[in-house]
Amino acid sequence: MTDTEKIHLLLVDDEEKFLKALTDRLKLKFFDITPVTNGEDAIHVAKNARFDVAVVDLQMPGIDGVQLLETLKKSHRFLEVIILSGHATIDTAVACTKLGAYKVLEKPCGFDKLVETIKEAYESRLKKKFENDTQRMKKIQSLAFGQSPLGILRELTKMDDKEK
Repeated sequence: MTDTEKIHLLLVDDEEKFLKALTDRLKLKFFDITPVTNGEDAIHVAKNARFDVAVVDLQMPGIDGVQLLETLKKSHRFLEVIILSGHATIDTAVACTKLGAYKVLEKPCGFDKLVETIKEAYESRLKKKFENDTQRMKKIQSLAFGQSPLGILRELTKMDDKEK
């Protein structure tokens, strides 16, 4: 499997031993993983790289999982975020889902269940991106028939600004 075929995964957890162990196991499943130990570093890394899925610990010092979820979803429209927590409540799970979390999993989570959830989240990301790209192409095609070249460029710029 090449790097372009791998699922690009951002893994965020303040428990360094857990993070290393999980990273090592997930690499065996052919994921491209960027592990970080806090929310601040995760935000910085996410600004400079493209990820398909993020797996985020809920309780961390500094920027916690909820704040990180909000930030990542605002700046990465198609990124799917899975929340892992040993302290999740129903209220927390509902709040995270409303903020755009793909799923909230309770620690300890079975490894196979986590891998399956990551793959499902990736498929969800691909579906959303494909639907968006299809709508975008339809709009571009409709512009081509009714606009001047300058008008088309203006509309494309507006569409690009909305994508950011």
